[in-house]
Amino acid sequence: MTSSRRRPEARWRKSPADVAALGGLQRRLLASALDAARPGGAVAYITCSPHVDETRTVVADVLSRRDDVAVLDAPAVLAEVPDLRCPGPEGRYAQFWPHRHGTDAIFLALLQRRPRLTGGEEP
Repeated sequence: MTSSRRRPEARWRKSPADVAALGGLQRRLLASALDAARPGGAVAYITCSPHVDETRTVVADVLSRRDDVAVLDAPAVLAEVPDLRCPGPEGRYAQFWPHRHGTDAIFLALLQRRPRLTGGEEP
C-alpha cells in the first residue's frame, strides 16, 4: 500500500540542474494548456515552488511567444488572502509563502486566452 502523504523533503533532493531541466517541460505544458483553452477560457499555472526559473520566468517565456494571452490579476481574485502580490511588473502573479500564509511556497499565474489577432484588428 502506498502512502498518500506529501513528501516535503523532495524539494531538498533537487539540484539546480533539475530545475533547469524541468523548465522546458513546464514551458511545454503551459503552452499546451493555453493551446487547449478556448478563447475566453482561463489557465491557472501553479507550482509549489518559489524559484523564479520555475515560476515567473516560465510564464514570461511562454507569453513572449504568444499574442493571444492576457494575464489576469491573481491576487485580486484571491483578495481575502493578504500579501500575495509578486513585486514589480509581475504584480498580477500570486506567491504564497510558508511564513506568511501557512502553506507551501505556491506560485499562481492566471492566464486568459484571447482570439489571435489577424491583420489590423483591435484586441
